[in-house]
Amino acid sequence: MEEKIIEFDAVVKRLCGSPVLDGLSFSVKKGEILAIAGPSGAGKSVTLKHLVRLLTPDSGRVIVDGIDVAQCDERELARVRARIGYLFQGGALLAWMTVRENVALPLEEQGNLDEAEIAARVDCALAAVELQDAAEKYPAEISGGMLKRAGLARAIVRRSDIVLYDEPTSGLDPVTSVTINRLIRKLNRSHGITSVVVTHDLQGALAFADRIVLLKDGRAAVDLPPAEFVKSENRHVREFLAAMKGV
Repeated sequence: MEEKIIEFDAVVKRLCGSPVLDGLSFSVKKGEILAIAGPSGAGKSVTLKHLVRLLTPDSGRVIVDGIDVAQCDERELARVRARIGYLFQGGALLAWMTVRENVALPLEEQGNLDEAEIAARVDCALAAVELQDAAEKYPAEISGGMLKRAGLARAIVRRSDIVLYDEPTSGLDPVTSVTINRLIRKLNRSHGITSVVVTHDLQGALAFADRIVLLKDGRAAVDLPPAEFVKSENRHVREFLAAMKGV
């Protein structure tokens, strides 16, 4: 049996009195790419935030490699967070730092690596996302796609074995979106990264994901491989696919 590295077990979360997650359950196997899709307000980003305890469930459990994230102490939480890279929707780079300096920041914050080791890891991360030529540029000097790639380099520079992607292709043109989706798959294969990808880009998810979870009313309406997802007769899937065609 393949190892489950992430598990959501009947997670409930209410925000402003309304249920956003209402008994959400799913799991992710080690080395797998799981895409989480669904309409706006379905709880996709809220789901990601539970994995690093930016939010905690009202009930239910969020398990990362056997650790209940909501219940663990600060030391255990720090260990969990050290394994997880997070690509924020906007890239979240610091404007006054170069791409290289932005990518190096997580390593410098660790405080246990010398300059040579930091430089080597940054070079490796930039090469992984094909961004070596932009290392000395500032965020304002590069494209939206490059910003996302720089954010991704920063997410993996600590050699994270889990990466969370929050709308990685949001605001990008179709060609650049294909590049980002290709990199998600490339990193999964070359670095053995387990990925959870929140996305509106269903075509991309069909290309790179091993499984797609569709959120509806705070639950997993379906959890299927891409080939089965597009053929599913589930009402929520058919409605979601029809809406995507109409965009």
